[in-house]
Amino acid sequence: MKIEEKIKIIQQLSQLTQTQLAARLSVSFPTLNSWINGKSQPHTKKAETINELYKKLTGQKVIPTNQITAKKDIILKKSKKFKSIIEIINSRPDIHDQLVLSFTYNTNSIEGSTLTENETAAILFQNTTFKNKDLIEHLEAKNHQSALEYLFSRINKKFKITEELILELHKILMNSIRPDAGTYRSHGVRIVGANVPTVNYIKIPKLMSDLTIEINKKSKDTISQAAIIHSKFEQIHPFSDGNGRIGRLIMAAMLMKEGIAPAVIKKQKKHLYYKALQKSQQKQEFEGLDEFICDAILNGFEIIEA
Repeated sequence: MKIEEKIKIIQQLSQLTQTQLAARLSVSFPTLNSWINGKSQPHTKKAETINELYKKLTGQKVIPTNQITAKKDIILKKSKKFKSIIEIINSRPDIHDQLVLSFTYNTNSIEGSTLTENETAAILFQNTTFKNKDLIEHLEAKNHQSALEYLFSRINKKFKITEELILELHKILMNSIRPDAGTYRSHGVRIVGANVPTVNYIKIPKLMSDLTIEINKKSKDTISQAAIIHSKFEQIHPFSDGNGRIGRLIMAAMLMKEGIAPAVIKKQKKHLYYKALQKSQQKQEFEGLDEFICDAILNGFEIIEA
């Protein structure tokens, strides 16, 4: 692992600002910044100090050589700080509302919504309407909020993600938007902008039945499992519309059930997200998507730990 990657992980775990971390390492701000950006390397003694601090914060006797492993270690450590992620979300209105806002704003923006984050907040929490915005965008925001609330109220240790749950989430998401809300598509579709074939609609019920069995299998690596499931779900593309948003809700449910913060994929990362997703579908290479989801989970933890 490169020294700049270790420094970034140290900063995430210690929650120190760059100025504070520079002081901790007894170097100037410009020097630390140069290390972080890979423009220079610390001398041997400073590198040893960084390695020791890294080991102390991660609790690792052996420094992980894989950046994904390191990120998963951080996530595991953060998860252990909370007895129940879903209880924190449901008992803390500030965390709950910020998570609903961030998730809803970003997931809808990825799908083309023109609402700003402030406009989304006003629609969600003040029932405001904007004359210069399409009614559909208002409904998409409120419906997504309702779908999240539906999940929050049901997740517990015995919770299972069933076909009925997925169909209900779609029904909520597409309420008053599409006449086929809550039903699988009955026609062929293409994923716009992606050279990835979707399945024949006749096969959807069987594939979704198989997928929900796979979703509920116990895994030693929930994040990798969520990445694989997300990739498969999006390629099945079971609905006429809303597949991306439903897929991200399913992933959030899988993670929260196992005590992990939901993955909040930022709209600014849309192209990287699609690139990693398409690579997993075209080449069955999941490492990029795995790491991308780790970063999105850390976004979720930023909200929960605020």
